[in-house]
Amino acid sequence: MSDRYRILLVLNGAGLLISAVVTGWLYMFMLLGQIVLWPVVPAIDVQIPGEARAWNMAHLEGITNGLMLLGFAAVAPLLVLTDRQIKWFFWSALVTAWMFTLPALANALAGTRGLAFGGGPFPGGWVNNAIYLSGWPPVIAVHITFALLAWGAWQKLKETKV
Repeated sequence: MSDRYRILLVLNGAGLLISAVVTGWLYMFMLLGQIVLWPVVPAIDVQIPGEARAWNMAHLEGITNGLMLLGFAAVAPLLVLTDRQIKWFFWSALVTAWMFTLPALANALAGTRGLAFGGGPFPGGWVNNAIYLSGWPPVIAVHITFALLAWGAWQKLKETKV
């Protein structure tokens, strides 16, 4: 994998970690019902929608997926993939990371789960349905990403001497 692809994985990983920091602040303010940054900023009452479970999920998605992209960049020299496989790996990794993280934030804000079209046992509506449909690209991409990760490592192992 080229340095350019690896750097882009690192930058996207950093972007996801930054999104996790912002989401963490929103999570904390939602729990408190106010912005509390004493002594810098006096308490300001705010009403951030959503529930703690959803905000926790959104916060952790950014952390998990950001670290995943950093991990991919770190292990890239241990993968033997064709140029085409590298492109598929790179793009499906980005789709996986961002498209699992951003809908989690949308779910937190909208009070939905996005797990089933129509909501299933959870609240439905058009936002839930849009989030559900947006989940299909990363569901496909994650399988491509991990299959290529395993394949690339296997290929490297086969050419590595004891």
